[in-house]
Amino acid sequence: MRLRHIKGAEEQIAESPYVVQNPKNLKGKWHVLFGNGNPIHIEIGMGKGKFIMELAAKNPDVNYVGIERYSSVLLRGLQKRKEMELSNIYFMRLDALELEEVFAPSEVDRIYLNFSDPWPKDRHAKRRLTSDRFLDVYDKVLKMDGIIEFKTDNQDLFRYSLESIPEAGWKVREYTYDLHHSSMAVGNVMTEYEMKFCSEGKPICKLTAFRGA
Repeated sequence: MRLRHIKGAEEQIAESPYVVQNPKNLKGKWHVLFGNGNPIHIEIGMGKGKFIMELAAKNPDVNYVGIERYSSVLLRGLQKRKEMELSNIYFMRLDALELEEVFAPSEVDRIYLNFSDPWPKDRHAKRRLTSDRFLDVYDKVLKMDGIIEFKTDNQDLFRYSLESIPEAGWKVREYTYDLHHSSMAVGNVMTEYEMKFCSEGKPICKLTAFRGA
């Protein structure tokens, strides 16, 4: 999908108090930024931020970090953020492969992957956020009992993930091919894409995974 560049997006992001400008300086010290020792949950590919901002509003005892690579998309999230009174959420522009450069081992409690790019061609499999390359990165920052939550409308990507995650040494705790008609729907917070796909009648797939002992 081609993203429309918004003129001045980088400058506005650089000036925003809601964006961590030098996240590598916070490695192992995120509790200082938040001013508490609450659990840290991160969303990789936060898009316009509906999901993670709604979570932050509902869970003031959890600290949230929204991660987005694309400036124009992140800017949309910042515009929404200005309207909310929240003290437990920050954003940063980062590639997921750099996570271990900004988070110390065991510093993250939960990782959300929502409607990630499926990269359908086999030669691009390593770019999928549930490939072994990315799972190795998550392993370096997630607590031993930490959880990955993954949602997608793409059943091919979901089937791939159900195979790739165990192959990388993780365990799938639970999964469904139809989230909104399953027990996993309890407490579910929808993303922008999720709302769109549900309105079109598309089933949503979800899994949770953890590292087995």
